Amino acid sequence: MLMTVVCISFLLAIVGSYLLGNLNGAVIASRLHHDDVRSHGSGNAGLTNFIRNYGVKSAFLVILVDAGKAVLACLISGWLFYPMGRQLEGMALGGFFVMLGHCFPALLGFRGGKGILSGLFVALVIDWRIGVIILVVFLLGYLLSGYVSLGSVLASVTFGIGFVVFHSREPFVMWFGIAMAALCVYMHRGNIRRLVKGQEPKTNLLKKGGRK
Repeated sequence: MLMTVVCISFLLAIVGSYLLGNLNGAVIASRLHHDDVRSHGSGNAGLTNFIRNYGVKSAFLVILVDAGKAVLACLISGWLFYPMGRQLEGMALGGFFVMLGHCFPALLGFRGGKGILSGLFVALVIDWRIGVIILVVFLLGYLLSGYVSLGSVLASVTFGIGFVVFHSREPFVMWFGIAMAALCVYMHRGNIRRLVKGQEPKTNLLKKGGRK
């Protein structure tokens, strides 16, 4: 009976979190402009590409959706695992699969974002210390260089290190944290190549312009 409950909890957490990840804020917000953010710029369905094309004023909905789905996935998955005394493990499981759904959304043709915004809120829910640290690292990396991608990659690496430092005694949580960090780094592989070659464009996240 217990094994059945565990299996059902795993299935609900994985499928539910992945489907929540398919709700992409940038795609939803761009459709309010009768457009698809993925047809512009880098083709990525993330906050940075959205701001580049529509401006910062329209970005609130993107943040609301991508942050909200991350928080909801972690809380629901944690609730599913709470009766087994594994709430933190449930949140880590939900966090990974909501990010996987964001990066590779089946309902959107597997063309999603890169997971940084969702990852930040996953970290804040699981362990606020890690969330605060990666936010500081991202801001420093971006503000000192002007490259959102560099700040994102540094934050992703810090994400994994944070889970190793704070959750080494909880292997399930630690390894899912490392997996989430690796996913974000992988999603930025093109940016890393362009950074090395000096071809990566800088981005002003506070600009007021955007597509009409």
